[in-house]
Amino acid sequence: MTSQAGTEPRPTPAVFGASVLIAVSVLLTATIGLLGPSAMVPELAGPGWQPPYSLDLHPAPHLVVALGALAIVAGGLGLLAALGGRWIPPVRFVRGLVMAGCAAAVVLAFLPPSGSADHLNYAAYGRMVTLGLDPYVQGAVDLPGDPVAAAVERPWREEPSVYGPVATAVQALASWVGGDSVRLTIFVLALVNSAAFIATGLLLDRFTRDDPALRWRAALLWTANPLLLYQLVAGLHVDTLAIVFMVAALVLNGTAGAGVMLGLGVAVKLNAGLVALGPAWELRRRPKRLALVAGSALAVAGAGYLWAGGHAFDQVSRAGKAISLASFWRLVQGLLQAVVGTGSAYRGEIQVGAFVVMALLAWALFRLQRPPADAVRVAAVLVVAYVFATPYILPWYDGLAFALVAMLAATGVEPFLVAHLTLLSLAYLPARVEGQSPDLAWLTTVVRSQVAPWTLLALTAGLGWWAWRAGARARRRPE
Repeated sequence: MTSQAGTEPRPTPAVFGASVLIAVSVLLTATIGLLGPSAMVPELAGPGWQPPYSLDLHPAPHLVVALGALAIVAGGLGLLAALGGRWIPPVRFVRGLVMAGCAAAVVLAFLPPSGSADHLNYAAYGRMVTLGLDPYVQGAVDLPGDPVAAAVERPWREEPSVYGPVATAVQALASWVGGDSVRLTIFVLALVNSAAFIATGLLLDRFTRDDPALRWRAALLWTANPLLLYQLVAGLHVDTLAIVFMVAALVLNGTAGAGVMLGLGVAVKLNAGLVALGPAWELRRRPKRLALVAGSALAVAGAGYLWAGGHAFDQVSRAGKAISLASFWRLVQGLLQAVVGTGSAYRGEIQVGAFVVMALLAWALFRLQRPPADAVRVAAVLVVAYVFATPYILPWYDGLAFALVAMLAATGVEPFLVAHLTLLSLAYLPARVEGQSPDLAWLTTVVRSQVAPWTLLALTAGLGWWAWRAGARARRRPE
């Protein structure tokens, strides 16, 4: 859309409606935390004057779950509407949107985390380090009577950490500051998490600053993305820390700094290392530069895991064979058990199948690309294929895919990603066991365990079919 001389393009009614939906979603997300401890918000022990703050109203489970569902649906619909429009706003509008997203991340840091209880695990792992215990060997149950470890909820009380040494170091720092206070420990983690989210948004804004359309997309897909604010910021998930390092690595591509960032990202979550294949592909014909980046990455990640010890890989290896309730691979597992027998979980076979599906999806998505494929494009394709194909998927895992796609011009995968995150978010509403109302058990037994696997299977098949067809059309199109 072009503008007449002296005027700027005005947003269409669809864009205005999308903006309202996005704003409503973020406000609902903040409201859930503001209301205080509930089925969506674990209680945080500690002096009430310490942040994060809430009204401590203890709302009913049905209310907060309904607010969460509304936030997710409004956010998903708003994103789809905004991304589907052709309006490209002026630069000051995009800057305002980026600043609004950053402000929302700051506000959410001062509210109790919501949606899951993973942050309580983080606090306990940091507590173990400060007390001289090994979080890769022991769980919260090994700290009887400790006020921080006591906050960890079922079924994670016996589980050692699956996170990398950088994540553990941040958790230990938060514990050192917070001491016996769960509340203050969580607040420190929330500040780091929000800072990582904001830093990612500013990196993406700078990376895309020369292309107005790309800059607008990046703001929508990351900084002002209500679904990511809901999952990564309000949910306080450590994935945010891995993402900022990986985005920084791609921005610094080809330098020793890129290798350092890759190493730090891998030392937060091991599976984030998939991004490293992007720079490796682009630098494959520049062996000296590749050696510099790879050497820097290995040195940083190696030093971290050397500090953490060999047990840091034990839980990752075990968790890598798990199958989440909402994954469509649960359907495959059930079919194999019905046909072949129930004597096995068939996890090995499912891992092989997932790799094949990921390879097929990546191939179909690569057919959409015109050569040469650069580091960002290769990394984005592989991560998108991974989040759709992996047997163990949780909503916040999608954050890395959104960040990488935000660095590219419109690809066509955006509606699939938004739908994927929306469906997963609804399936894990909330991702807690404790504090749930018995009459809401159908959210787990029906929505998460039955509806979500079938819908995600259909969505994954749809992505593959669309990518294959679109790739075929792109190849027939003249250069």
